[in-house]
Amino acid sequence: MKTEMLVECLDLTKNFSGKKALDAVNLKIGRGKIIGLLGPNGSGKTTLIKILNGLLEPTFGSVLIDGEKPGPYTKSIVSYLPDRTYFADWMKVSDIFDMFRDFYADFDRKKAEEMCGLLNIGTEEKIKNMSKGTKEKVQLILVMSRKAQLYLLDEPIAGVDPAARDYILSTIINNYNEEGTVIISTHLIADIERVLDEVVFLRNGQVVRHEAVDDIKEKEGKSIDDVFKDTFRMGVAGYDR
Repeated sequence: MKTEMLVECLDLTKNFSGKKALDAVNLKIGRGKIIGLLGPNGSGKTTLIKILNGLLEPTFGSVLIDGEKPGPYTKSIVSYLPDRTYFADWMKVSDIFDMFRDFYADFDRKKAEEMCGLLNIGTEEKIKNMSKGTKEKVQLILVMSRKAQLYLLDEPIAGVDPAARDYILSTIINNYNEEGTVIISTHLIADIERVLDEVVFLRNGQVVRHEAVDDIKEKEGKSIDDVFKDTFRMGVAGYDR
């Protein structure tokens, strides 16, 4: 379909037991961007990502992805990295590749195998024998080996060491579909801000800022990490994980 705006949220609200996880979110996101979804603990980041991925339904309001409500079509163009691994321990990497090939027409198995080779991950290696960091790398490889229109990455660098973070960020930059958009939720702002085109700040389920990174830096003369700390008046200990 290729609408001009890839993501459109109108008064998007999600309640859990009477409490608003998202509160009348209005947001428009275009194509060809890498966007940081940033906010303190409980701000609604994961809830928003799950609604965009079709795992949760709004209580009120609407969301459109490429002009469509979440459903079979949007699942075919959205590539989702959850904040925890979901593979069965008995599976080998090649088994997971088979599963993704069957589920997603845009999955590029050759690219996935090449990325595994670069990381010295054997495709016959079993999940149960991998470290937590290696499992997360496999999961990222799967997500970035799709030619999706929207990539939703929930804490992609939280569980890996600083050296691996650089590789993961370069993997994201070099492998996403340039006609698509990447949304990265993270609390490690200093590590990712160099790759971001825009940021969305969430607080108490509301968007308090959505702006281009270059515009923020030009106006305020500070890093995004410092602007975030100023906005939320909090230390690192309060960041969402």
